[in-house]
Amino acid sequence: MNSTTAPKFYETKKFRENVRLTFVTLLLLAGSTLILMPLWWMISTSLKSPAEIAQYPPSFFPEKLNFSNYVEAWQTAPFTRWALNTLFLATVGTIGSVLVNSLVAYGFAKIRFKGRNALFVIVLSTMLIPGFVTMVPQYILFSKLGWVNTYLPLLVPAFLGSAFFIFLLRQFMMGIPNELVEAAVLDGAGHLQIWWHIMLPLTKPALITVAIFTFNGAWNDLLGPLLYINDESMYTLQIGLQTFKGTVQTQWHYLMAMSVSVLLPVILLFFFFQKYFIEGSNISSGTKG
Repeated sequence: MNSTTAPKFYETKKFRENVRLTFVTLLLLAGSTLILMPLWWMISTSLKSPAEIAQYPPSFFPEKLNFSNYVEAWQTAPFTRWALNTLFLATVGTIGSVLVNSLVAYGFAKIRFKGRNALFVIVLSTMLIPGFVTMVPQYILFSKLGWVNTYLPLLVPAFLGSAFFIFLLRQFMMGIPNELVEAAVLDGAGHLQIWWHIMLPLTKPALITVAIFTFNGAWNDLLGPLLYINDESMYTLQIGLQTFKGTVQTQWHYLMAMSVSVLLPVILLFFFFQKYFIEGSNISSGTKG
């Protein structure tokens, strides 16, 4: 009499799948811990006293939560003014980047003209030029224009387009059916109307992605303001953080407290718009016919 032997529990497909899932989960948790460790150390240091920061071995958790570090750090310099300056630069730069890059991307995606592909390749080739190569020529140009110690060198480039953002939006718009554009043309709409009323609403995820990248870049920009801004009243938060780095001693508790404060808006921005950010990063997620 033939009989089949039931497989042992560790030989079943479900068991192997659970083991694999557990291994992947533990691996992700370990990686996340390593990535978040510097962030936790920054937050922990921001709540410590100078004496506790200097002690050895260092403590992983603060013995006493000194939330007053945040208030005192903010009051040591005109950080409110610097925060408004940074918000102004990031907001205006983001608006300019979203509008200009989407308009150029629309031209490459939906308007047929001679040499379109060759011109698009030239635009993409500018991504191969390192920023440090153009830094000195740009500074000389802006100096000749009298723009040093103004916000123009930090704002005008945002209105001139970015090859990466143009590529991202162009690929997204390529997924939008041409029939929508053709129908709008038959109704008498011009290209600006099509771009504003059709393309911008349909490319909302990609536009939010561009906005997040641009805002984050402007908010965390140190080199640009450091090169062109000399007036202390025009400083940004990134330059303001350097005020805690003394030639003899660094005020680590204040520096970390302000670093957390500066980082918080960027984290909240990504947290609330992560859905659109992930969708917009997929260049093939445009509307299909």
